[in-house]
Amino acid sequence: MPVTLRSGVRQGAVLSLVFGAVLLGGAMTGAWSEPPEFAQLATSSDALGGRPLAGADLSRQQAEQLLAGGGDPWAAYYSREAYTDFTQGRYAGVGLSVLRAPDGATTVAQVTPAGPADQAGIAVGERLLRIDGVPADRLPITEVVAGLRGAAGSTVALALGRPGGPERELTLHRAELAARDVTVDQPRPGVVRIAVHGFTAGVAEQVRAAVQGAHGVLLDLRGNSGGLVDEAAATAALFLDGGPVGSYLEHGERRELTAAPGGDTVTPLVVLVDGGTMSAAELLAGALQDRSRAVLVGSRTFGKGTVQQPSRLADGAVLELTVGRYFTPAGRSPDGTGLTPDVPRPPGATPADTVGLADTVLSGLGGR
Repeated sequence: MPVTLRSGVRQGAVLSLVFGAVLLGGAMTGAWSEPPEFAQLATSSDALGGRPLAGADLSRQQAEQLLAGGGDPWAAYYSREAYTDFTQGRYAGVGLSVLRAPDGATTVAQVTPAGPADQAGIAVGERLLRIDGVPADRLPITEVVAGLRGAAGSTVALALGRPGGPERELTLHRAELAARDVTVDQPRPGVVRIAVHGFTAGVAEQVRAAVQGAHGVLLDLRGNSGGLVDEAAATAALFLDGGPVGSYLEHGERRELTAAPGGDTVTPLVVLVDGGTMSAAELLAGALQDRSRAVLVGSRTFGKGTVQQPSRLADGAVLELTVGRYFTPAGRSPDGTGLTPDVPRPPGATPADTVGLADTVLSGLGGR
């Protein structure tokens, strides 16, 4: 997998630095797609007798011993296959993205074409009532997502309904699916809305193709939980003529992320963000905000400002451990606070209302 901005990875493994979220713990707002299979790991070296971590020297059993420490909430373990799926944008599930509405309801935000949910007739806007008999509204949104994913061929029972309508129950078989990390539409002639759901391999090139010929761009990062820093930085570079994208501290040493010269600095740009905008997506949004290249519209972002470094284990699996924090070009860290949009969405605004607000802002910037 080619990378352009990468930290020094251990043992020469060709792995990209990850500013991503593994969607574990805590209720989060925003739209979430089903993630690949993973297991959370803690990172206390005490579990290994105080020895420093060396990924290639660890077996899976030794890595699993780190669960007892609980010192790194963003650490993750991936099998060889799961990590490949993660970076390439594949996962096993039913093909649903979900949204936690202001009233607490869990609703369907996106349906993957030709996936199990689509084939069963599930539509955007339906309320997800239960997963395997458990009320969805009582679960953190991350646990809802976890319930939708699973091994290909396994089954999950879903109950759905619409306000005032009857419930219906379906049993779906999970399947291997390709995530649609970039979707494109035109709110009006000349304006393109590019929704980036995660930063997997090839996302920056998809965004590059989508902006060609546009007179105004709405870059929609709502519900984007992060991913590969190479792709986020390369996406930022599309709208910057060189200069800083951000920096991160790795074991106390600052490393700079810099955009290649020649990006588009003319086309009006608005970035949509919300409480589900995390990690690499916050890095991208913060860079464009600090460089006065875009106006941020929406609500405060999640606030994950840490960096995960992947290492290959002895069996080819991958262990991701937090190695430091990242900063925007102005030196801000979103960790724990998030980014404040330049134009906040009004209370009670729907996702469609926010797109309309962003388009109004874009018009004021000259986007026609």
